[in-house]
Amino acid sequence: MVISVCTGALCGLECDLVTVEVDISNGLPQLDMSGSLSQEVREAQMRVRVALKNAGIALPPQRITINLAPASLHKEGNQYDLPIALAMLCALGEIEQGRLENVFIAGELGLDGEVKSIRGCLPMVLKARELGIRECILPMANLAEGRVVGGMELAGVGSLVEAMDYLGMKGAERQEFLNRGENVLPPAESGPEPDFGDICGQEGMKRAMEIAAAGFHNLILIGPPGGGKTMAAKRLPGILPPITEEEALEVSKIYSVAGLLNGGGLIRRRPFVAPHHSAMLQALAGGGRSPRPGLISRAHKGVLFLDEAVHFSSAALEVLRQPMEDKKVLIARSTASYEFPAEFMLVAALNPCPCGNYPDPQRCRCSQEQVRRYLGRLSGPLLDRIDLCVEMGRLSIKEYRLRKPGEKDGEYGSAAMRERVLRARKVQEERFAACSISFNAQMGVNELQDFVRLSKEDQEYMDSVYESLHLSLRSYHRLLKVARTIADLDGRSDVGKEDINEALCYRSVEDRYWG
Repeated sequence: MVISVCTGALCGLECDLVTVEVDISNGLPQLDMSGSLSQEVREAQMRVRVALKNAGIALPPQRITINLAPASLHKEGNQYDLPIALAMLCALGEIEQGRLENVFIAGELGLDGEVKSIRGCLPMVLKARELGIRECILPMANLAEGRVVGGMELAGVGSLVEAMDYLGMKGAERQEFLNRGENVLPPAESGPEPDFGDICGQEGMKRAMEIAAAGFHNLILIGPPGGGKTMAAKRLPGILPPITEEEALEVSKIYSVAGLLNGGGLIRRRPFVAPHHSAMLQALAGGGRSPRPGLISRAHKGVLFLDEAVHFSSAALEVLRQPMEDKKVLIARSTASYEFPAEFMLVAALNPCPCGNYPDPQRCRCSQEQVRRYLGRLSGPLLDRIDLCVEMGRLSIKEYRLRKPGEKDGEYGSAAMRERVLRARKVQEERFAACSISFNAQMGVNELQDFVRLSKEDQEYMDSVYESLHLSLRSYHRLLKVARTIADLDGRSDVGKEDINEALCYRSVEDRYWG
């Protein structure tokens, strides 16, 4: 008799249903596995055999055939051990016939029978619910992650013996087992967000950060070492709108597939990802033998911060171009193509020259050619996708000493900045209610025509700016998007010349260094 058990195979951020089929029949004693299996899945037979032995289950001297269907789907990962073991136990009569029907099972087995955590548990449970399956057996370490999905009976097990015991339970005993761990809180998020009030002065930078947060615009910070660029970037997530339930689920799925939820539930803060400049291309974009999301995708709905951006390799910087445009990363393999979302706000920080003191003629030791080569590591097409560029000057000791106590509660403390950002986002939410976009940075040509209407005089001014600065059409549209966000922040329904001029200020910094 063939015993079938449901489990899942990860395909990017989604899960495909896999059926584990086990047949035990007379013949030469051996264990065969089929179904387009990777090496780690083939090794499951060894882990399962030893785990069963250590659980006190002796395999009969018969032929055991295991198939993972559909055969056309390549199987990778460590989640197949537990469903294989339980299907074998059912075929041996150790588990009641029919008990495993309509039950989703996933988990890795240690040689001692311990059930170990797996990655991608969240999309697996979501797939089970989508298919109408309401009972899941998961590793205890993944139970909080699985409980994110409502309307499911989730049994967290720590060992193979515990899984067998659970499958034999009924009534109140079974319900008590299902309720285990309900009162255990997931690991707490890190402490309070750092505050912009910690940064002395730099009001121009703070204003640019506010504009970037309000419209979800990409941003470059350029200035001397120690000017506060990294401090500012780390404080940016604290003024972004709170993450929504839908966004939290999207981000949590990415971290689940990457194996980074660490026993927690939904991620409740917007991600802040800061890769080192030595990060390999695959680490940024994602991939691998069993493709996982990279650092770019892990910044989805949050901030991707490139500190000392010019020290990243050209290939690493150019790999950002397609995700910045399409809001996703595509990874092609001979067996399948994988898609990972990547809608992030890019913040790049860099020094203006190798010594960091340009354009101060008294302190900068770099030649014009050295400065040109240094800044030239950021290509024109990449700069064309960045909306704001802000220069941060060196803070004098007098400015530092004049820092006011209680600055966190002032105009440029995070609380006040967040309030203005939320007000501007509310305006955008109402504006784009009938559209498929959420904020100004996402506007296309049609949305710009509908929502950025200039007076005849202001349109003539924009036309003259386009011609005099030799803008590309992308840069022209980018300028209008930033101006629209500035108007939203300042409570103006129409974009005017003052909004355009402020947007041009952030463009002029870029032109001064890269023009």
